[in-house]
Amino acid sequence: MHLQTPPASVPGREFVLTVSCPDRVGIVHAVSGVMLEQGLTIVDAQQFGDASSGEFHLRMHLAREGAPVTAAEIEAALAGVAHDFGMTAAVHDLAVPRRVLLMVSQQGHVLNDVLFRVGNGGLPIEVPAIVSNHEDFRALAEWHGVPFHHVPVTRETKPEAEAELRRLVETYDADTIGLARYMQILSPQLCADFPGRIINIHHSLLPSFKGAKPYTQAHDRGVKVIGATAHYVTADLDEGPIIEQDFRRVDHRMSPAELARVGQELEAMAFARALRWHAEHRVVLRGRRTIVFQ
Repeated sequence: MHLQTPPASVPGREFVLTVSCPDRVGIVHAVSGVMLEQGLTIVDAQQFGDASSGEFHLRMHLAREGAPVTAAEIEAALAGVAHDFGMTAAVHDLAVPRRVLLMVSQQGHVLNDVLFRVGNGGLPIEVPAIVSNHEDFRALAEWHGVPFHHVPVTRETKPEAEAELRRLVETYDADTIGLARYMQILSPQLCADFPGRIINIHHSLLPSFKGAKPYTQAHDRGVKVIGATAHYVTADLDEGPIIEQDFRRVDHRMSPAELARVGQELEAMAFARALRWHAEHRVVLRGRRTIVFQ
């Protein structure tokens, strides 16, 4: 048993197409022509020509009204255009939701928020399991009907703990790991083995730019806003590509407890949006930056 929402559509009926390639004339026309030939309606399309890199990025939400078709068939039909334009392209069937294995330590506000959103249909993912280095939230997981795995971690047992995590990811066929306030540092090798598949929520502004040309650094890192930061995890601690940030102004009248409460709200909201955009294939990962189609 696992916590899940109803699929967004029946198989073969709704898709998301993502495309990245060198920018040039005719990309949208060529892609749209293939979709028309496949009997697909373009429900929504967003595109971005990145002047700083010379790249073009496209996200299309597609619908099929005739006989069902597979994502592989659409990709095959697009292969010629993809070759001609040097595209990296992928088609995702929206009836197949992301499977996010959640990890948590001893602060449960983000975990509880995600489970609530998934349970009421507000977040289009499946949560096949919860992993924690503490026992604190076993009862919460069981209440939601989600398998709970206690995997203790010490400096000496970290390799064994990460081996168990890898086993659980494979066992539950999880495509994403969500760190819902998991307070252990993942090894560089584990981060490298799951590129663009581990999402963390950080309790403050990231990154903190130092040295010359801070605004150039901010542009290169794709900073969104000041506040709680949801980002993909890399071997560089808290330096991964930013997916979403949230903020709120505070002042001298607020106590530490009030500041903590506000911070927890921001963390939950930023993490939920990051998971949603990841699940809906809205995030384009380009090195140290992200492009997010909202």
